[in-house]
Amino acid sequence: MTDKTFNMDDMPLRRGHFRVVAVASMGQLTGAALATLVGIILPMLQIVRNPSLSSLAQGLVGCTSLVGIMIGAMVFGAWSDRKGYLVFFRLCPLLVLAASLLVFFTADLPWLVTGLFLMGLGIGGEYSLDSDYISEIMPRRWKLMMVGVAKASSSLGNILVAAACFFLLREWHDPHTWNRLVLLISLLAVIMLLTRIRFAQSPGWLIAHGCPAEAERAVKYFLGPDVEIGEIVRRPAKKDRPKVGWRDLLRGGNGKKVIFTGIPWACEGLGVYGIGVFMPVLIMALGLESASETPFLRIIDSVKLTTYINFFILPGFILGLLLVNRWYHVRTQTWGFLLCAAGLAVLYAAYMLRLPVWIAVVGFMAFELFLNAGPHLMTFILPPQIYSVAERGAGAGLAAAFGKLGAVAGVLFIPLLLEWGGAGLVLLVTVGVHLLGALVTFVFGRAVLPRRRERPEPRRD
Repeated sequence: MTDKTFNMDDMPLRRGHFRVVAVASMGQLTGAALATLVGIILPMLQIVRNPSLSSLAQGLVGCTSLVGIMIGAMVFGAWSDRKGYLVFFRLCPLLVLAASLLVFFTADLPWLVTGLFLMGLGIGGEYSLDSDYISEIMPRRWKLMMVGVAKASSSLGNILVAAACFFLLREWHDPHTWNRLVLLISLLAVIMLLTRIRFAQSPGWLIAHGCPAEAERAVKYFLGPDVEIGEIVRRPAKKDRPKVGWRDLLRGGNGKKVIFTGIPWACEGLGVYGIGVFMPVLIMALGLESASETPFLRIIDSVKLTTYINFFILPGFILGLLLVNRWYHVRTQTWGFLLCAAGLAVLYAAYMLRLPVWIAVVGFMAFELFLNAGPHLMTFILPPQIYSVAERGAGAGLAAAFGKLGAVAGVLFIPLLLEWGGAGLVLLVTVGVHLLGALVTFVFGRAVLPRRRERPEPRRD
């Protein structure tokens, strides 16, 4: 510590920044972990239930947590805007913990659906808070990068839960133990809660509610006593800000912004959640798992391959983060969609022509790599660059709503597509959706977000 003081907007990164990113990223990690877990539990329920779940029932169970996330993001987002971020930053992991324990102790399908919905509510609340905490605390040049890092942390949830489920199922060797796997979510919720016991209120929220002195104390708590509050202190109080609703975003030619941020987010939602949730089921439908004599062994093999494929989610995010400040974001998202479609095309060709399994797996891995390097990351960081501070909440919320609608539709219809036309139909539909995402990004992106020479950053007007 020296006598020098730092402005939070242009100071170098220090331990407090990384702490905020780590704590706020836990919601993204837990949400991805839950999506992966649902995809593993569903085929196990097919074995233990008699009669088996219909394709429609599988889709409905699979999208229950996503519906909860949609509602939780809207409800907790609105409540936290009035009551403060910190109380809901602690309440959300409590809700996830309680709901996961409910599923563990009841071990029945109706309670599973209830628990998934409640866990989704808590995770949706997390999604409405984590990026705000990060973007408020980070220096200006690191805002987009660190918001992207938070999104990239979701890959750890996919990888850790898939790997843990593989080892646990191989040891237990009993599909009736499916409810024990939910304790993995309980463990993540406990960690999330413990990291937030000692935390501070959002400085941005305090400024919005006319408490600049408290906001400055919060900044010093996070970053140290030698740090001065930055430009957020000059933001108008909430009562002085113009109120912008979703309808306002469609006026005055703003519809292009909604199309550019919303439709691609919906398209990537099919890949991230539709394919992501049903990856073990799709692997079995494609015949990629090792030949096994019992359905449960086939599930274990599919979870093993799911783990290997999920390992390519993290390198995808890393590649995208390396390009955040180097490549034009419209180009990154466009090429991401195109290369996702190409990976799935390789997978489809391998399936239809009965090529070696390694070719199909390479196609699957390429899909995950470019999905997360491109649209999965870019759709999350594009809205702050497009919408002003006054309209950012409504604009980002509307884009996220499109994304979750795409995710719900994907999870709901993939089991039906498997029933109607098999794995080949699923792949063809997904390729078409990703090509649509590339087309919309290319057509509307250059008009909405012109290329700039300087480093990309959120709008400050």
